[in-house]
Amino acid sequence: MAGDNRTSVTVIGLGSMGRALAEAFVAAGHATTVWNRTPGRAGPLVDQGAMHAASIADAVTASGLVVTCLTTFEDTRAALEPAASALRGRTLVTLSSGSPAGARETAAWAAAHGARLLTGAVKNVPAAVGAPDTLIYYSGDKAVFDEHETTLRVLGGDTVHLGEEPDLAALYEMAVGAMLLPALVGFFQGAAAVQARGLRVDSMVRFAGKWLDMIKALLPVYAAEIDSGDYSDAASSVNLFLAGAVHDDDLAEETNVDTAWLAPLHDLVRRAAEAGHGEHSVSALTEVLRKSPHSGA
Repeated sequence: MAGDNRTSVTVIGLGSMGRALAEAFVAAGHATTVWNRTPGRAGPLVDQGAMHAASIADAVTASGLVVTCLTTFEDTRAALEPAASALRGRTLVTLSSGSPAGARETAAWAAAHGARLLTGAVKNVPAAVGAPDTLIYYSGDKAVFDEHETTLRVLGGDTVHLGEEPDLAALYEMAVGAMLLPALVGFFQGAAAVQARGLRVDSMVRFAGKWLDMIKALLPVYAAEIDSGDYSDAASSVNLFLAGAVHDDDLAEETNVDTAWLAPLHDLVRRAAEAGHGEHSVSALTEVLRKSPHSGA
């Protein structure tokens, strides 16, 4: 594979996701340098053709494009600090978790060291890295994104630039990611209830998938209601969800499954009804979640 038009890349952080990123770059023919605080993790990648840097400074200086995959923005800055002076003139891409505030702080830190920054988030599991439908979104300087888009696209075919603000990827990461734990805990609760009847959990997987498909189909409807502020066309009203809360209590008693995690959700529904949204679409819960700017929160 000809490599004269391929960008050299450094990947810092070789956990399961970082390894997948490095493997995708190597497979696409990019000269790939890797570094991890625990050097042994680099071995399998070296066997595939990656180069192992002896130090973080060597890793940064090896490539014009430096991709980090560490847990948080704070971890990223701490790992790079010994090589901060080497970042000048290079492009730094962070693929980590963290708040928008953390992203802004990292953007200021990178700018102070002369680096061009893109923040990003991989919205899938490591095994999906490199697939045509894997979503990865970035934010930051659009010119920098355009320069490296072809290289970054080998990580996921659904590659999106959200905007110039460096914290947008972190904002969307947290906004979208907020759905994950409630959905998973809901499945785990259902699994415990099914097992309480002596049934296998895998018997409910197909039905749970169909349920998630239905929820997915409703998201554009709810988004339109929230954007317009018009909740009057209630296919599923707040009162309907309020009435359903008692069924959760009945299930808990019958199956001996702990459903205490639902209490704050039921409280949110009750507060929405008390605020006059009982006959409105359940998307009106957004109005209760949105705190007043004068609330002091």
